[in-house]
Amino acid sequence: MTVSADLSKYLDKAYESSTLAEILAAPVSALAGVTEEDAEALRKAFRIRTVGDLGKNKYFLAAQAMVQLTK
Repeated sequence: MTVSADLSKYLDKAYESSTLAEILAAPVSALAGVTEEDAEALRKAFRIRTVGDLGKNKYFLAAQAMVQLTK
């Protein structure tokens, strides 16, 4: 099944034409608005190095689930 989504508003310009696999392997700073300093803080605090790591982090997943429960 083919799925299409415009992720460009979530990404730094350098990653807008990347595949999903490339984005998930990219550093967190590939996300629009996330600086190198932000990425370093995430690495130090949570061992998050990539966009995929961020998406799988148990603390971020728990927070997102709680937000979803309020809708």
